[in-house]
Amino acid sequence: MEVFALLIDGFVIAFQPLNLMMVIAGVVVGLFIGAMPGLGSVNGVAILLPLTFLVPPTSAIIFLAAIYYGAMYGGAISSIMLGIPGASTAVATTFDGRPLALKGLADKALVAAATASFVGGTISIVLFTLFALPLAEVALAFGPPETFALMVLAFATFVGLGGDDILKTLFSIFIGLVFSTVGLDIISGQPRLIFGDLTGFYHGINFLVLAIGIYGIGEMLWTIEVSQGEVLMSKATVSFRRVFDNLKELWFSARTMVMGSFLGYFVGILPAAGATPGSLIAYGVAKTMAKDPETYGKGNVDGVVAPEAANNAASTGSMLPMLTLGIPGSPTTAVLLGGMVIWGLEPGPLVFVDHPDFVWGLIASLYVANLFALLINISFIPAFIWVLKLPFTILAPIIFVLCVIGGYVPTQDMHDVWLMLIFGVVGYLMRKLDYPMAPAVLAIVLGPLAEPALRQSLIGSQGDVMIFFERPISGTIMVFAIFFLVLPLAKVAKNRRKRRDSR
Repeated sequence: MEVFALLIDGFVIAFQPLNLMMVIAGVVVGLFIGAMPGLGSVNGVAILLPLTFLVPPTSAIIFLAAIYYGAMYGGAISSIMLGIPGASTAVATTFDGRPLALKGLADKALVAAATASFVGGTISIVLFTLFALPLAEVALAFGPPETFALMVLAFATFVGLGGDDILKTLFSIFIGLVFSTVGLDIISGQPRLIFGDLTGFYHGINFLVLAIGIYGIGEMLWTIEVSQGEVLMSKATVSFRRVFDNLKELWFSARTMVMGSFLGYFVGILPAAGATPGSLIAYGVAKTMAKDPETYGKGNVDGVVAPEAANNAASTGSMLPMLTLGIPGSPTTAVLLGGMVIWGLEPGPLVFVDHPDFVWGLIASLYVANLFALLINISFIPAFIWVLKLPFTILAPIIFVLCVIGGYVPTQDMHDVWLMLIFGVVGYLMRKLDYPMAPAVLAIVLGPLAEPALRQSLIGSQGDVMIFFERPISGTIMVFAIFFLVLPLAKVAKNRRKRRDSR
């Protein structure tokens, strides 16, 4: 009962006029930051950090946490509306959110994204409230072998993302992994795959550059060819009745929401993992376990629900190692951690004892921010739908300009803008040749996480690969990975046998 008493005290702090205003302002600012391609929660929190020195530390961290929350919601907006991922955490939302928008169901996708985000956020905050310190110890038990096993599990689910053509899917994954190794070697420091000593490749290929190129420029080129200038998106409408009906239909996606929430949260609490891997793994697991996996990528609402529930749950989960261990769980929480240190708040287990007002005020504010983010997001749906009603002759240049901005902002290097345009053409050609793009995009995200974990594990075990099976946690995850890898292959073999028998 002590936890509930402390939480009530936290709500008293969160509902103070200044703190409540900070929550609402942070959510609104975060929504627009998340919706702007290439900006994302990291840049938004970093840019606005100096403004928080004008208010008390508790109000400051509440404001920044609300921005983080709002940005998680906002990332889905441009992914659904324009096919441009607002941030890396929203890339998986593009896979099915954009096809829904092209079918005139943008309101359904937006309601699904907002509701799933709310459910994911709520479940994760409850877990945070009840099990903060025990879960921090679980996160601390994750070493390089466990991290690599988790990445293998993610890659195993990718095989199911490309339909029945396993070879094309594997090719797409391997291309993504090759792109993820471009830059400086993590151990020797030697440059790799820099294509004739081009200096722009020394910092590697930024994930957002590839994602925006493929899903922004590539989809725009594809839409121009297919529609021949017709405005496919102008069919989108919205009304209170449609929003209510869409909310009722989401009952059938409740299981996917819960799965995404728990999976996203537990990936989020792992130090340095963050929301992006959580959303991608949740999408892969949802498709692998679905009764109709062939509809994913074509406008399945569960393909929006799973990653959105996961990335919001992971955003809360990533705060847990920051507060309890002083280890940032994501790039955004690294900025928040820096702010805490500046304000004189030393993170770690003792922060719950030494600064209870700060900790429980922050936790309570997450509940409030989650509710306001849902209400604000749904109320803005008519404005988002209006964007889709613009003539394509106006919309296409807007998409192109946003893509260029999104490609330039992360590194402020024109090299990445040219690279993004090249990826756009490659994405268009992959679409024409019926190669799955999702596995390549996902592989370039997880490649930089999987490679150091693999190499550190093998260095520690002197090259013995059994280290991944001998440790309890990594061994269990590897068994699940093998199961998920074999499952789609077995489905393909079964379908081929059926076709052969019917002849």
